[in-house]
Amino acid sequence: MSVAPRTTIYSARSILTMNPAQPRATHVAVREGRILGVGSLDDLTGWGPADLDERYAGQVLMPGLVEGHCHLPEGGMWKFAYVGFYDRRGPDGRLWPGLKSFDAVAARLREFGQGLAKGETLIGWGFDPIFFGGQRMSVRDLDAVSAERPVVVMHASMHLMNVNTPMLARAGIDRDTDIEGISRFDDGTPNGELCEFAAMFPVMRLIGSPFRTVGLSEDGLRLFGQVAQWAGVTTATDLVNELGDDGLATLARVTAEPDYPVRIVPAASALAFAGDPAACLARLETARRLNHGKLHLGMVKLVVDGSIQGFTARLRWPGYYNGAANGIWVIAPAELDALVQAYHDAGVQLHIHTNGDEATERAIDAIDRALRRSPRPDHRHTLQHCQMADAAQFRRMASLGLCVNLFANHIFYWGDAHHALTMGPDRANRMDACASAMRAGVPFGIHSDAPITPLGPLFTAWCAVNRQTASGRVLGESERISVDAALHAITLGAAYTLHLDHLVGSIEVGKQADFCVLQDDPLTVPPESLKDIAVLGTMVGGRPLARQGA
Repeated sequence: MSVAPRTTIYSARSILTMNPAQPRATHVAVREGRILGVGSLDDLTGWGPADLDERYAGQVLMPGLVEGHCHLPEGGMWKFAYVGFYDRRGPDGRLWPGLKSFDAVAARLREFGQGLAKGETLIGWGFDPIFFGGQRMSVRDLDAVSAERPVVVMHASMHLMNVNTPMLARAGIDRDTDIEGISRFDDGTPNGELCEFAAMFPVMRLIGSPFRTVGLSEDGLRLFGQVAQWAGVTTATDLVNELGDDGLATLARVTAEPDYPVRIVPAASALAFAGDPAACLARLETARRLNHGKLHLGMVKLVVDGSIQGFTARLRWPGYYNGAANGIWVIAPAELDALVQAYHDAGVQLHIHTNGDEATERAIDAIDRALRRSPRPDHRHTLQHCQMADAAQFRRMASLGLCVNLFANHIFYWGDAHHALTMGPDRANRMDACASAMRAGVPFGIHSDAPITPLGPLFTAWCAVNRQTASGRVLGESERISVDAALHAITLGAAYTLHLDHLVGSIEVGKQADFCVLQDDPLTVPPESLKDIAVLGTMVGGRPLARQGA
């Protein structure tokens, strides 16, 4: 005799469903990890016997938050020394003060190095020279940390790094090395700053690409899950994954654990396959066999340009506000068309990194040509970051069926620098233009790009709603969006850009029972308080999960 599936009805002070047909409820019924019904208690009694669970009766439920652009190293990066400018909290809850001088950066690196074995590379992350009055770090600064031990400092953008003299020597980078992106002193010798992937590759090869692999270690995955729970995130991307056998096996095993708290959506890194789409697609097809309910492989990531604050993004006329030379093509325009066409024809969804507006223009052109050659409905190719797009570019995106995922956190962390140095006031006022995307009808999400900035969708929503920089300046009041629109962007909007809106992103019948538990109602608190709402826990697939460390 078969046993009827068990049903649990959860009550809450209020449930924000993000379903416009039924925006509010007080109860949600869950069966077999999915949402059976939403409404009042009376509405749900028709489903038969059920257990009433009132653990959330005084709290607010909304869909589990969806981070449409982040990376698994957000957890494992804390194995290295954090040397960023802003205060930042680690997975264990410890607050690491931001560092306001090169001397403070060097001191933290030296302290961290005391715990390393002799000869082991000392690695720091989160640094950005744009906050230090135009002063650039060089080998002289890092040689003062250690003249014997190799030292590597990854910039916050992950598009530049600094190394010391021992690391340059080990990597074989000298006056005669002919690679674009190697910064030099006036006499032509490398000064230790390496810009973009080609210049960083000799170092990354030596140290084993730890900024990628640390996220796919078992410890790194568990730390990421802990960070996600603190942030209320139940679905998250790993938007650059090299599809290595060991990392994928660990990812598939750990995410399949019943209590692993987040669904992971990796994107294959086209860069890892040296511009060979056939090799990438073959590897991706094999990797997709590992998919299960909490692992969704299938997307491909292209990176067209670099970082605006690192001056490696590609900008249209009139270029950088401070007169810096234009940036670096990570994928040359002559190669982009063929890559986009190959992946488009294979039926995969592309996520394309474009920061500068020239890179955005080239990406839109490439997709336009691919669609003319091979029409394909509902492709949902997504431009990632897309920070400098103007109204005309958004209109083109809408006409082509493109999505966009805007880097709203940049407004707070680098908005002042963009206003004064990189874009100038007028372009900075329209950066990460959520309202323009809405006006043009472009489906959009907003993101943190963690570990570039901390994982925290409610903070990201606060950025899009308030558009306030670290100094308190409001950048582009006309690009502010409502709280409701921002919440959509971190739930159903982000899910749409991942082709997962049929599974997650709203509390609707048939979807996964993934919830975020909040202390306060984001639609009733003042908009300036959105970032301060406490996340109390999450539920994934109908399993209530207390926030680790709470």
